[in-house]
Amino acid sequence: MFLVCGEALFDVFIASERPQETSSTSPQDTDHALHLDARAGGSPFNVAVGLARLGQPVAFLSGLARDMLGERLVRTLRREDVDTRLCPLFDAPTTLGMVELDAAGVPRYAFYGNGAADRLLTTDQLPALDAGFRAIHIGSYATAVEPVASALEALVRRERDRRLIAYDPNIRLNVEPSVARWRERVDTLAGLAHLVKISDEDLHLLYGAGVDEAACAGRWLEAGCRLVVVTRGAKGASAWNARGRMDVAAPTVATVDTVGAGDTFQAAMLAHLAESDRLAPAALAALDGDALARLLDFAARAAAITCSRRGADMPRRSEIADV
Repeated sequence: MFLVCGEALFDVFIASERPQETSSTSPQDTDHALHLDARAGGSPFNVAVGLARLGQPVAFLSGLARDMLGERLVRTLRREDVDTRLCPLFDAPTTLGMVELDAAGVPRYAFYGNGAADRLLTTDQLPALDAGFRAIHIGSYATAVEPVASALEALVRRERDRRLIAYDPNIRLNVEPSVARWRERVDTLAGLAHLVKISDEDLHLLYGAGVDEAACAGRWLEAGCRLVVVTRGAKGASAWNARGRMDVAAPTVATVDTVGAGDTFQAAMLAHLAESDRLAPAALAALDGDALARLLDFAARAAAITCSRRGADMPRRSEIADV
């Protein structure tokens, strides 16, 4: 069983209501009403749902609100067969990520999460885990904001010798704007995790556009990581472990949007490792070129399916052909 830890929230897309203009309607009147389209999400939330859709048993660990939005998050997770019994409930709001597109389609963000439930998990609220949990995934802003960041680091330190730890930084500067804080968190957690998946965009944010990906991967492998994967969207992905490097191309797909693609890639990698009985640190280090290629190809094809549909609509196992 997997345990996925991190935030759960609602992304709220804003569009100005545009009434049919008449002689009595001025441009200023069109901002008096907003149309809101709210979608349950958050990177770890998506990974948990993605694992469940790929046929893997999974539980979620995050602070959830007792408000009406928190109740909807719980219902959504349970409907997707994600176990929520480990989630503490708080009398606090649910995080909202507000998104508005300008006339050119460029997004502008506002984040409302200070004091929200998904930030409030503390070390003394960490659950005991039985032997049924084979792997833990952590990621995104829950690893950078307090007190939940310290709690998740404590969980990883407590459990890394007993089960596989997977990590995707999924940097969100609109939540934690300090690149230095993100860099410190990534360098610490990449050395504690056994599997690190990071996008090239996040690598560039952390270390600059000229970052040497291979050198960065080598540094994390020396620190204790067993497999590092860098994703590049339509340009494919690369992986490094003790046996070398493997690169794969991305499938060609008519892209609708890329929301949730990285989360799908991570969920698919973890599901593939579970299916092939390689969900262990030593097994990651031992993957040869062919095995790495199959792992990356499976994850890339899963992510391509998500890109072909609107929003973070992760694929089910039956949609991904075996190779």
